Amino acid sequence: MAMLIDTSRCLGCQACVIACKAGRELLPGERWVEIREVVIGRFPELRGAFIPHRCFHCRNAPCVQVCPTGALYKQDGLTLVNFDRCSGCGYCVEVCPFGVPKIIDGRVSKCPSCIDLFQMGQEPWCLQTCPADVMVCGPREKLLAEARARVAALRERYPNAQIYGDTQMGGLAIFLILTEPPEVLGLPPQPQVPPLAIWKNGVQPLSLGALVLSVVTSGIAFFIARRRHLEEKNGAIRVSEVLSSSPDTEGESSSSHDTKGE
Repeated sequence: MAMLIDTSRCLGCQACVIACKAGRELLPGERWVEIREVVIGRFPELRGAFIPHRCFHCRNAPCVQVCPTGALYKQDGLTLVNFDRCSGCGYCVEVCPFGVPKIIDGRVSKCPSCIDLFQMGQEPWCLQTCPADVMVCGPREKLLAEARARVAALRERYPNAQIYGDTQMGGLAIFLILTEPPEVLGLPPQPQVPPLAIWKNGVQPLSLGALVLSVVTSGIAFFIARRRHLEEKNGAIRVSEVLSSSPDTEGESSSSHDTKGE
């Protein structure tokens, strides 16, 4: 599943924000969808655009890669959340290139998708209330084809119109039609997997392997040293027994000699 968001149609009405907050019964101060207004150009030639700030459900999702409890996981192209498994560690907050997840009330807060509504044949809360048909849900390839057709039609009015999310982060399940370059609208043109995710998937296992090797090596060295210590101890005991028995032997020899002399 995927969602196409055509920002050229967005009115900035905030209906999707309110519907998501009410439909998902979010906590006070918690939002899974935000609409940000961007002013472009220089006075007096100014124009505005409205850009959604929300989870884009990356195919190569760094938040899933670093989650130590499996609270974040992929299913049907979406990045889902098992809130009961979240430990509130905040790794997902650090690695998201879009700055989406937050920790609220001790757990991750981000759009887990309305997959429950999908399964019942319903539309997501945000889409249900949109008055301008900004959002469309469906199979990703079908939506990409529609997005390309819309961009071709928009370029007469917006020369920089483009699709955002076709290739970024392996492909976004929620992708956008933009009227301006992404950097102008506050989006990273080519978001990267942050170092923490690379460490979690690469360096950390290597470090763990090195640690295990070190422990095994130390254990072997300990047993070798202990064995040598026991051998030396047993040798010392034997020497001590020999030395302790020597005076008695000499005494017996002297006594025998004296007896013979008598």
